[in-house]
Amino acid sequence: MRLFEPLYDRVLEWSRHRHAERYLAGLSFAEASFFPIPVDVMLAPMCLADRDKWVRLAIISTIASVLGGLAGYAIGYGMFEVIEPWLRDSHYWEKYLTSRRWLDTYGFWIVFVAGFSPLPYKIFTIAAGVAVINLPIFFLASLISRGARYFLVTGLIRLAGERFETSLRQHIERVGWATVVVTAIGIGWMMMRG
Repeated sequence: MRLFEPLYDRVLEWSRHRHAERYLAGLSFAEASFFPIPVDVMLAPMCLADRDKWVRLAIISTIASVLGGLAGYAIGYGMFEVIEPWLRDSHYWEKYLTSRRWLDTYGFWIVFVAGFSPLPYKIFTIAAGVAVINLPIFFLASLISRGARYFLVTGLIRLAGERFETSLRQHIERVGWATVVVTAIGIGWMMMRG
């Protein structure tokens, strides 16, 4: 079943839209606080569409994501009672409890890892607000990790260029399904350790 190639083609088309940078900023903000789709699905095709904008796109993603992380922190800090019933009923509750334990133990480092890795960053931003971890430390960890992630993605695409796009298109189904498997394994591992 070819699922990822049509999605990839559609996102690549959207990445060339005249408002694509606004969409990227909106997605970056939303993904860091409440939205489940990772920014990379739009960032990578946008960088492929115009590789000379790699720094600009990384900066847009970083700034919007850090602002979204602060919004997630504010949700956790000020509105947890409102979202707690939904969170308890969702499949995110166990992840939330695990993230709280990790935040209490590792603080800066867990925010850094969550911001750089494919872990659900939004869960950690909300949990950081509930835990009331030091806001400047949260901000710094988010800025460094999100910036490192987005500059790595755009930088690799800038260096690899058309060879990367050709290779990605040839292997997009395998990459897509491998991502699903790795995500499932990661979630399972987190649940077992939690």
